[in-house]
Amino acid sequence: MNQEQKNAMALLKTAKGQVEGIIKMLEDDRYCVDISNQILAVNGLLNKANSKILRQHMNHCMKEAFLKGNGEQKVDEVMMILDKFTK
Repeated sequence: MNQEQKNAMALLKTAKGQVEGIIKMLEDDRYCVDISNQILAVNGLLNKANSKILRQHMNHCMKEAFLKGNGEQKVDEVMMILDKFTK
C-alpha cells in the first residue's frame, strides 16, 4: 500500500466513524440540521478519499499503462469517474 492509499484509508476510517456517529444521532433523535451537517462532513471525507485514490491511479496505473502503450483505456476509465463527479 502506497502513501496515497494509506491516506485514503485513514479518511475512509474517519468517515466510517462519522457514519456510525450519525446513526447514533438519528437513534437519539438529535436535531436534523446537526445530522445534515455531519452527513455533509462525511461526503467531504469520501470525496477527498476518492481524489487520493484517483491520484494514485493516475500516478501509477495510468503511467504504467502509457509506458506499455495502452493508456487510452485508463484515460477512459478516469473520464467515466470524473463524469460521475459532475452529475
